[in-house]
Amino acid sequence: MSDQAKSQAEKTAPQKPMKKSAARLGAVQALYQMDMAATPLNDVLAEFESHWLGQEVEGIEFPEADRRLFRSVVEGVLNAQRQIDPLVDGTLSKGWPLKRVEAVLRAVLRAGAFELMAKDPPARVVITEYVNVAGAFLDRDETGMVNAVLDALAHELRPDEFRGA
Repeated sequence: MSDQAKSQAEKTAPQKPMKKSAARLGAVQALYQMDMAATPLNDVLAEFESHWLGQEVEGIEFPEADRRLFRSVVEGVLNAQRQIDPLVDGTLSKGWPLKRVEAVLRAVLRAGAFELMAKDPPARVVITEYVNVAGAFLDRDETGMVNAVLDALAHELRPDEFRGA
């Protein structure tokens, strides 16, 4: 491999995970907006893709995101919400259903549950990613809750990934 090709490979390698993380962060923000403002799916996708993902907004540079993953998570949560919500409800404390959970936390849990249902990427990656997303918006107790709920869901939905671990 030439020095130029090696240099280019080193520059692009770390960007892929960053783009996926940015997509998950954007998806949670979009789901939150849809939940709070009842923004229609096509409107929220267009808004985020043209004005937020990879853009500078009010002096804050938003990282470029994997737009395919962004769309997959947002659309997937909406399409599978009737399966997702009961799964998450089953892991929450009795008397505290998902509909009573704060909207950002609800968006994080739904997005994480959707990716766990999708079987890819590995469950531990999904959990770590959404705990990190939660950390951008929520306090330590709530990020701990994200970790606990997604871990319980991962063990339920993907038991083979945890056998012998």
